Amino acid sequence: MLSNKKIGFLGSGNMASVLIKGILKADLVNDNNIYASDIDLEKLDNLKSEYGINTVFKDNNKIVNECDVVIFAVKPQIMEKVIKEINSSLTSEKLFISIAAGISTEYIDSFTDTSLKIIRAMPNTPALIMEGATAICPGANVSEDDLRIAKEIFSAVGVVAIVDESQMDAVTGLSGSGPAYVFMIIEALSDAGVKMGLSRNVSMKLAAQTVMGAAKLQIDTGMHPGRLKDMVTSPGGTAIAGIHTLEQGGLRTTLINAVENATLRSIQLGKKNGK
Repeated sequence: MLSNKKIGFLGSGNMASVLIKGILKADLVNDNNIYASDIDLEKLDNLKSEYGINTVFKDNNKIVNECDVVIFAVKPQIMEKVIKEINSSLTSEKLFISIAAGISTEYIDSFTDTSLKIIRAMPNTPALIMEGATAICPGANVSEDDLRIAKEIFSAVGVVAIVDESQMDAVTGLSGSGPAYVFMIIEALSDAGVKMGLSRNVSMKLAAQTVMGAAKLQIDTGMHPGRLKDMVTSPGGTAIAGIHTLEQGGLRTTLINAVENATLRSIQLGKKNGK
């Protein structure tokens, strides 16, 4: 669906760079059909040098005018300024995708009289290695074809889930913030290995691979994690002794509370910013 379309990025930070890499790697469009703008000329030069795309210094309106799909890859605090800057170029014929955290489709739509096609997306940091988890939600004027285009773009850097916009704060609490929780688990497992006599390098390698391998096993088999846990847990064995300790420490409750509190914080930030 994307082969003949032009994709433009307003902003050329890390996530824009990751998406460009994924789009080209997946051969969704060629480099001549990708555009990026930024106020940082060095960033643009680096993108052009690495990927051969078209770069536009500061001129966001040119990106909007040239492209069929426009991705807002700017910081949330400057979103209003960017929308007002490109207001005269906005049209209902183009698809707009925002990856600005906490910015609702309604907020973007409030700055224009045009009925825009807007999709909100939240990728997470593992997209940096093409293993991201992205939730996308369509605005009021988005068609099934528009949604398929967005899904195709973000599938290039990982897996995609389609949710209602009312669920985006929960997405922030789970997959948006979730990598931080997993990094803490890896660090704690590594520390435990060191405590029990393993070298730091060996312990870190085993901890990280164990987490990745367990996650991949669940994804590939589609089995419930409780069932997979039971497969590791033999009667009177080592795993059940460890699980008993985790239950005593309230691991499940702590993780559930972490997602809940991160979700509530996302809601608070959204209200604070009026977005």
